Amino acid sequence: MSEMEKQQAYEKLGLTVGATREEVEKRYEILLRREKQKELRGETSDFEQINRAYKLILEWEHREAVGAIEEKQYGKYKKYASQAQRVDHFFSYYKWHLIGGIAAVALVIYGIFAYVEHREEQARLAALPPAELEASFLGMFQLPTADDAEEALEAAIVEQMPGWQRVEADVLTFNMAEQGMTDAAMLQKVVVMLATESPDIYVMDNASFEWIARNGVLLPLDAEVEGRLKEILPEGAAKKAAEAETDPKDPSGVLLGEEHVYGIDLAGTAFAESLPLAMQDMIVGIRLDSENVDNAIAMIERAHQSAKGNE
Repeated sequence: MSEMEKQQAYEKLGLTVGATREEVEKRYEILLRREKQKELRGETSDFEQINRAYKLILEWEHREAVGAIEEKQYGKYKKYASQAQRVDHFFSYYKWHLIGGIAAVALVIYGIFAYVEHREEQARLAALPPAELEASFLGMFQLPTADDAEEALEAAIVEQMPGWQRVEADVLTFNMAEQGMTDAAMLQKVVVMLATESPDIYVMDNASFEWIARNGVLLPLDAEVEGRLKEILPEGAAKKAAEAETDPKDPSGVLLGEEHVYGIDLAGTAFAESLPLAMQDMIVGIRLDSENVDNAIAMIERAHQSAKGNE
């Protein structure tokens, strides 16, 4: 990559040359959301150029790491012709061994930097009050394009919950029904998230609710619907779905199990409408391994108590 190409790649993402990996990743995700909004409005999407710039930056970072190692290992021999010949002869026999070793060292260096950044981020989070709830919004949810849009969403949730100090929220926008290029990219990220991350709740539209419920990651809420929430939930707010199960007669086949309540609809409540987020549906489901089930139920309860009080 030439210096001009590198400069253009960073400018395409709205960053200065030398931005950290965390800044690159965060900016890339914001731009994905913006391009998705353009698609939804029928405007021309710039996704391919953004994706190309992102990949060029990652390739450049990798080459920089490898180049630094090569300079450190062999740079002192460049002034001596005889030694250079020996190096060439050595490379003719051990080229792939050296390349593999250099790549391995580069990965170790990258791992060290990533670990240091992770520890710094952990220290920053440790200084914050513990989050009462972690939420992932998945589906047709549109944040404003401002860089601090997720922070504003978190603040709006906290404002609706007396006594809460902090929540964590992230938004991945995709369309399960009509998957464009950005939808496919986001959906791949969602699949990884479901397997590796554990938020307390998923906030979903109708299509993503059906899909996520079938994957067996949501907590059944039948008992809460018949107990704590019974007097405040309007008709139709309790959303049922069935998990996918393996067909005992055909291991390659899939059956749908018994239906249970896996989500509560908050669309139309004052709580939902107070959020700086464009949406049509808003179904809240609790993850099976959530450590804040009581807080999740309290948020659902608060939303529908407010709605009932306004009737």
